[in-house]
Amino acid sequence: MPTSRKGDGHPVPAAISTIGLRKSYGDKVVLDGIDLRIPTGSVFALLGPNGAGKTTAVKILSTLVSADGGQAQVAGHDIATSPDGVRAAIGVTGQFSAVDGLITGEENMLLMADLHHLSKGEGRRVAA
Repeated sequence: MPTSRKGDGHPVPAAISTIGLRKSYGDKVVLDGIDLRIPTGSVFALLGPNGAGKTTAVKILSTLVSADGGQAQVAGHDIATSPDGVRAAIGVTGQFSAVDGLITGEENMLLMADLHHLSKGEGRRVAA
């Protein structure tokens, strides 16, 4: 895969890199050998029709589901051998708000702390 280079000729590390990424659900192939190289610091959009595999690719790259084949690295961490490293380096949100508009911002933060299994005290500290 070609290496992106800065103006000074030095290589730009990849924020995301995949080679031959594959995923099937039963006999339905949703990703069939995806190759990506997204340089660190770039802006990238993943576009396509419904059913094209966009959500599956994001779920694989964020370590929520495993790939059936291929390789991928996110922020220098292999998704298969270092999922904790990937998760520590990223943040993922969907296209719709993931917060509850009926509670305060602090209450939303406390809810997220609870979902991440933080103690009540640690949750309050992080929310503050």
